[in-house]
Amino acid sequence: MNKAFTKEDTQGDDDDLPPDAVALPRGTKNYISPEGHARLHAELRQLLEVERPQIVETVHWAAKNGDRSENGDYLYGKKRLREIDRRVRFLTKRLEIAEVVDARIHAGKDQIFFGATVTYENQHGEMQTITIVGVDEADSLRQRISWISPVARALLKARVDDEVALRTPAGVQYLSILSVHYPSA
Repeated sequence: MNKAFTKEDTQGDDDDLPPDAVALPRGTKNYISPEGHARLHAELRQLLEVERPQIVETVHWAAKNGDRSENGDYLYGKKRLREIDRRVRFLTKRLEIAEVVDARIHAGKDQIFFGATVTYENQHGEMQTITIVGVDEADSLRQRISWISPVARALLKARVDDEVALRTPAGVQYLSILSVHYPSA
């Protein structure tokens, strides 16, 4: 067989990534909060126990109706099954490598670790409050940033009143850490 038709990347992790998912850098762990882990598990259960069986039933019914080439229920059902199966593979892989980190163990500390809610001020005097979470929990609208983001990487292991350097395309910015909070135990 010609090499052009063989798959070189044996890992194939990116094949199952949804369009909005962040690929984990090789060799890193998939840190996740207990809440995020439970949410991914609930989504996986919903797909496997509710949605997939319903779609399989619809496809089975539509297949019995004859001509499949013009059968919308059949065509849509098969497409939806592929989407569900892809999401199930993605969730299964993420959950297999997930390392649940409970931020409550750091309650009362002033050093920044995974799960911290940090308030910092940039060199222009603008204050920002963010929470450092797993890649599958990041939500910019709720100021929840991934632990692999440049801002989080700059902040990790720093303490209150420290100043950290954040490298950006526009140059180095300095962030002053004002407060660090963790969920209470």
